[in-house]
Order: sequence, then C-alpha cells, then structure tokens
Amino acid sequence: MEPTLKPGPGAAAALIMVFFLSTQAVSASYPKAQNITWKSTNFKTILTWEPKPSADYSYTVEYSLVGKDRQRNPHCIRSSRTMCDLSISLTDLNSYYTADVVSEPPLGAKSDLTEFPYSSSPQFCPYKDTDIGRPDFKLQVSEDKKKTILHVIDPLTALFKDGRQLNIRDIFTDQLQYKVFYRKNKSTGKKEYTSKTNRIELTGLDRGESYCFNVQAFIPSRSFDKQLGELSHTQCSNNEDKSIFKVYSVGVIAAGIFLILLVIGLFIAVTVICYKRRQEALKSGKEGMPLRDV
Repeated sequence: MEPTLKPGPGAAAALIMVFFLSTQAVSASYPKAQNITWKSTNFKTILTWEPKPSADYSYTVEYSLVGKDRQRNPHCIRSSRTMCDLSISLTDLNSYYTADVVSEPPLGAKSDLTEFPYSSSPQFCPYKDTDIGRPDFKLQVSEDKKKTILHVIDPLTALFKDGRQLNIRDIFTDQLQYKVFYRKNKSTGKKEYTSKTNRIELTGLDRGESYCFNVQAFIPSRSFDKQLGELSHTQCSNNEDKSIFKVYSVGVIAAGIFLILLVIGLFIAVTVICYKRRQEALKSGKEGMPLRDV
C-alpha cells in the first residue's frame, strides 16, 4: 500500500499565498470609488463619486441610517453612472445617513468574489445639510406710497406627501424665516430686515424713491454655514412720483428750458416778420392802384 502524501507547511502557505494574490488581482479589476459627495438642494439629494467605470465593472449604492441595516436603491444597482438620486430614499429627514459605493461586476457578469471593494461617504442629515434654493417674491406698494409689501413664495422641495409637493415651510415650519436686503435704486448702501412670515411689510421708506430688494431663507436653528439659503434675484419698485430734478441733472433741465424758450422766440419772430411783410405788401398794393374817376 502506497503512503498518502500530505502537503507540508510550506505547500499550505503557498496555496494561501496563491489564493490571496488571485483575490487581490480580482479586486484590483474593480477600483474603489473616490471623492464621494452629497449634493442636496431643497431636499433633492444626489450622491456623486468618481471615476466613471470601464466596461469591466460597475457601481452599486447601499445606504442606511447610521448603525442600521443597509438598503439598496433599485435605480443604482450595477450601474455605469457616477451618481445616485436618493431624495425619496432618505425618509427620516432628521436622522444621519451614510452610503457605500460598491464596485461590482457589470450587470449580468459573474465573479468568484463574495465581498467587493467599496468606499463610504461622509454622514448626511437632510434637515440640517440640504441647501435652500433662491425664493421668488412679488412687490406691492401701498396706495399712499408709505410702505412696500413683499409676498415671498416658499421654494418647492423634491418631497411629496399624500400626492402634494411639499415646500420648505412644510418641513421647517416656524423655524423658517426670511431676510430682506434693500437699498435705494442706484445706491450701494444696504439695509436688512428679518421676518418670520411670508408677507413682509417695510415702512419708513422715502416716499417717491425707487428701492431694490433681495430675499433669502434664514433658518437660525441650523449650523452657521447652513443658516442662509441662496439669494433671490433683485427686484426694484417703480417710482411713479419721481421728481424731474431726480431724473435729470440741473444742467440738462436748464438746457431743456433754454431750448423751449428758443423755439418760442423763433416762432414769435417768424410770426412778426410774416405779419410785417404782409402789411407792407397790402400797403404797397393800395398805393399802386389808379384813382377812381369822379
């Protein structure tokens, strides 16, 4: 009976090394994602990363509440894209989330690996970290021109409830305020006013002056770098009672008056000259007529 050969310690180590190297070689064909970043405005939350994958591998996104089981977004499984929209997946707005971007074989391909390389994102809290976009507003000047009213329109979010699209006040409720920055038209001096409501009345403005306004959301409960939203476009009030002395300079007004007087003077002079010539013509005509016989 022939003796059974058993691998020695050296052979076992060699097998382990071969397995390790082969595993490393396979893993090397699935590069890890880099520069994973959360980009979120009005709760439209996109996870982005680099680089774009080759045809040999793809990306899968797994997300979870911190310390909880991971889940997969069905639109971000073995994808060739470098972004994943997680807006409707992050339902607990006040909690912190993390996401893993896993490098896997392309859709339909197989691999002997049981675990694939991945990279993790920073933590993200929708309520605290999403940026607030620029609001829109309408201007209204009172009939007596003593106050200006701004009607601010809350920006819409990417979130829905019972079939209705939510705006930022639906989410931040009484935490949401608005800052108004205003100045006289063509002036650099700027004043600031903070309101807790969407209807903002500004009084004490100079009557007959045109003012320009900007609005931005303000959430004081957030961290300092996330308190202010994006600044709105500038809107200026019309000035129907503006004095001519504020529209034109003194020199322009004086030149206009001189031109008007000059035109009037020329008109009078031409009228007088025409009248005199007519009178002379009539007189000359009478003197040249023959005397009537008696």
